[in-house]
Parts: sequence; structure tokens; C-alpha cells
Amino acid sequence: MITITHYTILSALLFSIGIYGVITRKNAIGILISIELIFNAVNINMVAVSRYLPQTEIYGQVFAVFIIAVAAAESVIGLAIILAIYNSRKKVNADEMDIMKF
Repeated sequence: MITITHYTILSALLFSIGIYGVITRKNAIGILISIELIFNAVNINMVAVSRYLPQTEIYGQVFAVFIIAVAAAESVIGLAIILAIYNSRKKVNADEMDIMKF
């Protein structure tokens, strides 16, 4: 039987992989993918906790839908910024994106 512990461990694993990806990646696309992993880990955790609450309370699912909407908006804006920088600089390496530095 799958319990909330299994969901929490899966969520912690995904969150850790996402944090590791954000810290170690130099490619901006890889960083965005790692941020999406973090969002998905939070979604799994919220839905799992909501599953074990009384059936009249579906707050976890509602928050998960909002997180999915925010993640989609973040992805679109992030990719637009990366494409704009790539078109002007021909680089997507996060260390070399210094367009706003003085």
C-alpha cells in the first residue's frame, strides 16, 4: 500500500534533483528544466497531503493547479528571454549572460 511517506520521499527526491540542477547547470534551458522539476515536486507533495485530508477539503489540488499555471507562465517568459538573448548574443550559457551588467 502506498502511503504519504512514499509521496513525500518521491517529492523530496525530485526537489533535490531540481536544486542540484539549478546549482550545477550553466545552460539556461537546463536551469529552467530544473526549476520545473522543483515545481513538480511541490505539486506532488501538495496533492499527496490533500489526499489524506478529509474529502471535503481539496486545497492541495487547487494549489497544484495554480502552481501549474505559474510554472507555465514562468516557462514562457523564461524561454522568451533566453531566445531574445540568444538572438542578440548567440549564447545561452548562464555565466555569459551579462547583458544587464554595467
